[in-house]
Amino acid sequence: MITPFSIRSHFDYLHEQISLFCNELAEADIVSADYYQLPLITKEDENKAPESIHVEKISGTSALNKAINAYKDLYLDKKISGKIIQRHPGLITVNDKNLHIQSRLKEVNKAKNDFKNLILSIENNDARFDAVHSAIPNLVTLAAYRKIHSEIADPYSVRFTWMTKHAIRTLSKDTALKMLNNSSNYTNPRMIDQQSWISLVETEKLRVSKLNEKSKLRIRRPTRVSPEVNIRFTAENRYHVSAALPFILFNPSKNTKLGTLTNYEKVENHPRKRAYNFLVDRIYLEKLAE
Repeated sequence: MITPFSIRSHFDYLHEQISLFCNELAEADIVSADYYQLPLITKEDENKAPESIHVEKISGTSALNKAINAYKDLYLDKKISGKIIQRHPGLITVNDKNLHIQSRLKEVNKAKNDFKNLILSIENNDARFDAVHSAIPNLVTLAAYRKIHSEIADPYSVRFTWMTKHAIRTLSKDTALKMLNNSSNYTNPRMIDQQSWISLVETEKLRVSKLNEKSKLRIRRPTRVSPEVNIRFTAENRYHVSAALPFILFNPSKNTKLGTLTNYEKVENHPRKRAYNFLVDRIYLEKLAE
């Protein structure tokens, strides 16, 4: 059984490791530090998909201090959204020939993963929420989970980009119909009258009910745009990771090209954008090929 004591013990160890890591990073041989300040997401903004995002670049000692505060950013601020987690893109390059900071970072990420696995072993979302917030009030659980990404090799480049991902969920015809039935009970979810809303949902239910019982369905819902770090060695050997926290490049080469995070502007007709033929546009429900 997961107890409040075990949750608190795991978190206290994680918090201790983050504090030690930040203290050691503050005293390290920093080659460069850039932090990209994003607008705070307030409770009023959390349900709005941004059309543009202004980025303020901060460099040097101020950027390092911002990055250290970002690694410690684990608690909910009442003025800021509790639904959309604040992101802290940045890039720190640091000399660490004795591997001391790298070793500490591995322990931080291990503690994060251990804490995450402990919480996810609790059987349902409501129980998890109650258990975590009774043991650690105001903790933003996802912030505690976030890995601090780094690279120890010598990449050709480290650059930033904006990425729109999709939250994907597969479901059966029956499950889809239950979701739509629940929608019928919502009160004025849009700027239309209730009768028009019910009529809309009934049309959606009819469309789904005509499918074969064994039809496979998928909800492919776009999530908020987020910053990512692209690490490239060659044209074929590259990868990308979340820029939710400042990225660390250890023992950097002078030949590695370092990029910057630019302002985000939504592009309506992106050349890579795929046209989806949704069965129900409102919830991004599509039928999979059989």
